Amino acid sequence: MTNEIKHKSGFVNIIGNPNVGKSTLMNALVGERLSIVTSKAQTTRHRIMGIVNGEDHQIVYSDTPGILKPNYKLQESMMSFVKGAISDADIILYVTDVIEKSDKNIEYIDILNKISIPVILVINKIDLSNQTDLEQLYIKWSELIPKAHIFPISAKEKFNLTSLYQKIVDFLPDSPAWFDKNMFTDRNLRFFASEIIREKILVSYDKEIPYCTEVSIEAFEEKSDIYNIQAIIYVSRNSQKGIIIGKEGSMLKKVATMARIDMESFFEKKVFLQIFVKVNPNWREDQNKLKQFGYIQD
Repeated sequence: MTNEIKHKSGFVNIIGNPNVGKSTLMNALVGERLSIVTSKAQTTRHRIMGIVNGEDHQIVYSDTPGILKPNYKLQESMMSFVKGAISDADIILYVTDVIEKSDKNIEYIDILNKISIPVILVINKIDLSNQTDLEQLYIKWSELIPKAHIFPISAKEKFNLTSLYQKIVDFLPDSPAWFDKNMFTDRNLRFFASEIIREKILVSYDKEIPYCTEVSIEAFEEKSDIYNIQAIIYVSRNSQKGIIIGKEGSMLKKVATMARIDMESFFEKKVFLQIFVKVNPNWREDQNKLKQFGYIQD
């Protein structure tokens, strides 16, 4: 009589304040560049899943937007992704770093102390700290969330991720796999095309411009040797449209070139990319537009 190998599977949802390295950690844990990463707040707008498969386990990670106090409907929708991630998690990864103050958005600390599922607190960016400060930070977080299992790491340098991974596997509930074992994300190629363009906007423009834009993929045609992609960058005002396009189209051409190069690397296929810019006033407050862009689910 043979012993059947138990299979473990669960949803490991990553939450935390902006700019603590949630997306960098997600990409490092999954081994794929699924979430875009920049130094700007609100880089992540959607909830993105990354799936890691072992012979006897499956981990379904979720990257979520950074916690903030919403100022408009888009941000309200972003925070609904965070609340959803807390409610449907098997394990919470709460990410902080050696820079932010521990009392930022303290109401989420209260939530983590009340939930019954395992909480793993990740102190990221320890490559920017020293042993003495890190020990003090460890003690402070131990007092703030006594139930949490604390892991000092550097997602960028991939330090201490093996120990973190093993702790996650230990906490996984017994369950069959939720997704096909060949999958590594729940998102399609159109989504990643739009996110790659949005990343190039974030790194290419200053001030409010990246936060007033949204990218929509209008056409995605797959041929044997190339993807033909048409995208629209939506902005709120005509003045923003002019800035996005730039003098004689120079900025838009730069964004399109950068995005095409990254897409070809990600898709492992040639890409023909066309990008247009349209004005849609107040789209961040428009319920229908937010639904079209995937921020509101039916």
